[in-house]
Amino acid sequence: MAGEMKMRATLQGDVAEVKVLMSHPMEPGTRKDAKTDKLVPAHFINNVVATLNGKAVLEAQWGGAISKNPFLGFKVKGVKAGDKIAVNADDNLGNKFNGDVAVG
Repeated sequence: MAGEMKMRATLQGDVAEVKVLMSHPMEPGTRKDAKTDKLVPAHFINNVVATLNGKAVLEAQWGGAISKNPFLGFKVKGVKAGDKIAVNADDNLGNKFNGDVAVG
């Protein structure tokens, strides 16, 4: 199912290492279905925003070149244990999904 996220955030000093695994088909719209020989419609994540306690710390625009079930890893400075990191994403079909995690 598209739109599910598994997240983890670990703290070392004041830097959080965030790992996000997103469940999404990430179809580029250029692949043909082997049975029908028709193009599989495009369905990919096109916008990702990560926040720390509500303040944006990462913004990314993606396209069809990203692989199925994408993994996103990043680090954030100035973090304390218990801070909340949230990731919001939407795809080209208008589906929105998100996840959050407390830094530990």
